[in-house]
Amino acid sequence: MNDPAFRTPIWTEGLTRRFVPQPVKIPASVDLAIVGGGFLGLSAALSAARRGLSVALFEAGRIGEGASGLNGGQVIPGIKQDPEWILANLGENAGGRLLSFAASTADRVFDLIGAEGMAVPHRRNGWIQACHTEKALAMATERHRQWANAGADVAMLGEAAISRKIGTDNYLGGFWDRRAGVINPLAFQHGLAIAAANAGAILCERTRCMGLRRRDGRWHLSLDQDRTVSAAKVIVAANAYSDGLIPGLKQSLVALHSFQIATAPLPETLERAILPEEQAVSDSRRILVYYRKTADNRLVLGGRGRMSLPRSPSDWAHLERALRRLFPATQGLPIERRWFGRVAMTPDHLPHIHEPEPGLITLVGCQGRGVALMTAAAPHLVDYLQGGGPDMLPFPVTPIAPIAFHRFRRIGVTALVTWYRALDALER
Repeated sequence: MNDPAFRTPIWTEGLTRRFVPQPVKIPASVDLAIVGGGFLGLSAALSAARRGLSVALFEAGRIGEGASGLNGGQVIPGIKQDPEWILANLGENAGGRLLSFAASTADRVFDLIGAEGMAVPHRRNGWIQACHTEKALAMATERHRQWANAGADVAMLGEAAISRKIGTDNYLGGFWDRRAGVINPLAFQHGLAIAAANAGAILCERTRCMGLRRRDGRWHLSLDQDRTVSAAKVIVAANAYSDGLIPGLKQSLVALHSFQIATAPLPETLERAILPEEQAVSDSRRILVYYRKTADNRLVLGGRGRMSLPRSPSDWAHLERALRRLFPATQGLPIERRWFGRVAMTPDHLPHIHEPEPGLITLVGCQGRGVALMTAAAPHLVDYLQGGGPDMLPFPVTPIAPIAFHRFRRIGVTALVTWYRALDALER
């Protein structure tokens, strides 16, 4: 698809300060090599460089071309599971560590924006999980109870309150996490890159890592164009774009496409009526949609897309239908951008840290919370690689577990998505 409207996210409209790569000489050796230039890789590069380590980051494309620059920019703290599940399944030590980490992930993003003076449009008025059935509302009420008991700044919204905050009468109520917010994710990625480079990290765009090999206590990275570099430690920060660098990793993930649309700027009447406080929203449907406003008052809405690459605007039609269902007054408002990105899901819906060999670590599986999760986790990975014990990590290291019959997973996911869409339609 050559039409840039299918490839370029709306976030380019708010990008006022870009990372401009400078000609660099790839060093023969570094303390830390990072594969991948998304939120995890760039945040790790910044953290390590500030510690005085020599750092080289290798990004196969350009900064912003991967999932980090293509997502919805919702900064949601925590993970999908609630506190009681976390403690019951991980235990008091590991579970308590994860809860403490989860409480601070959104803080890390907004603190970095302020501390580094990044030119990142942002708003911190929270995230709403909007409930369309009584069952979903009961589950949200239980989620509120658990997170409130854990000390989180959360609240429940009744039907009238959620209607005012969102500007639609489609929901019965919802869970409001006031720690969350929205950012321009592409601007944040460029801000991280600028900060990391200023701190001394070497950032190499259009440089693909082709292989990893451990020899004589160091890691040797084979790069394209017959280049090599050795490193004491390595972070593979590719997530949904993981390939064969780490055996079995790609087969342990379910890669999906998230599609998004952006409207033209809302007219003044709709600007006041739809998301007047600019919260991020995700709904409770099995195949959920998520939406927000941008700094220039466009409405961005996203959700699950086809497993294969899109071929025409009709591949985004399900999102346009959801937009008109939620906000009928937007009928006739042009859709100005359509784009998509790749996300990685894990079978247990938990993020996974893997250390397949000493000095080689990776983190995968964001489940829709990648902006905050990856940004906040990066310094912990650096601390761990520098000799910190397992308690330095937000959650335990686990072995890579490839999914059985992974090659057929795509067929099963497609069938499940079709079934879930049918069930969601019956509940409208």
